[in-house]
Amino acid sequence: MALKIEMLRCFAAVARSGKLSDAAQQLRRTPSAVSMMLKQLEDHLGESLFMTDRKNRLSALGTFVLEQAERELYHFDGAVRAIESFANARHGHVRIAAVPSVASAIMPRAISRFIKDFPEVQIELRDMDSTTILHELSRGRIDIGIASAGLSSGSLHRQDLLSDPFGLVCPKHHPLADPGRVLTWSELSPHRFIANDLARLIIVPAFQDIHAKALLSVHNITSLLAMVRADLGVTILPKMTVKMAESRELAFVPLPKSSAGIVPDRQIHMLRAADTPTSPAAREFENQILETVAELQSQAAPK
Repeated sequence: MALKIEMLRCFAAVARSGKLSDAAQQLRRTPSAVSMMLKQLEDHLGESLFMTDRKNRLSALGTFVLEQAERELYHFDGAVRAIESFANARHGHVRIAAVPSVASAIMPRAISRFIKDFPEVQIELRDMDSTTILHELSRGRIDIGIASAGLSSGSLHRQDLLSDPFGLVCPKHHPLADPGRVLTWSELSPHRFIANDLARLIIVPAFQDIHAKALLSVHNITSLLAMVRADLGVTILPKMTVKMAESRELAFVPLPKSSAGIVPDRQIHMLRAADTPTSPAAREFENQILETVAELQSQAAPK
């Protein structure tokens, strides 16, 4: 018969209390059940664990077994608590990467909501571009990615999160800066355009020609907006990205609608590896992100 953890637990309870009845009450078992388990343990070891039948004095073997049993019970009970906490999302480590605009606009509220319910979960947030997020997801370095659609891979689970309309970004004194105007692509053509990676997501042929002919291309958003402030050209960016900059010197002008009445936008998705189980803590954080986005969209909706 193999030793069982409950045998060690039963023996340790009796050895600590010195009375079979007290140990039985502590273990919520009958005294006869505790006595039987002790006998099974002693039969397995081939020697008595107590000096007398009163169970108040340990034998040499009993002293050694108690020391080993308490150590194993401590580790076993700790492992059980850790497993149950992980399963209930009370502990764990969630690694998130998001495009900068989402990291600044959505993550603070989502994290605030999450830590109220799960204060002991460790959270790691990084902001990076969509391509890098996909790279990190494919290598298992992050649990949740929030990135632009159109760049997602078939090996990832993808969930729609939000759409972020593109607009022309220019200095407020620029001729195209009038927010009441109905902008056309032909009006944009005569002006110096600064290309950027996000604008490449716009598949309108008239704009793709403008983007391809740009003589200046800037990849960093901070540098890009600095170029626009310096009147070196105009650019096109998603609304959340411009809002993140909080620049009073810049104007955001809506883009022309397509023939179907659709304004070009950037689709943002929540991504994770499709072939890797999601931890309970990560699932809870995904729920908080979805609830936060729904709440923000409700607040922004016209009354």
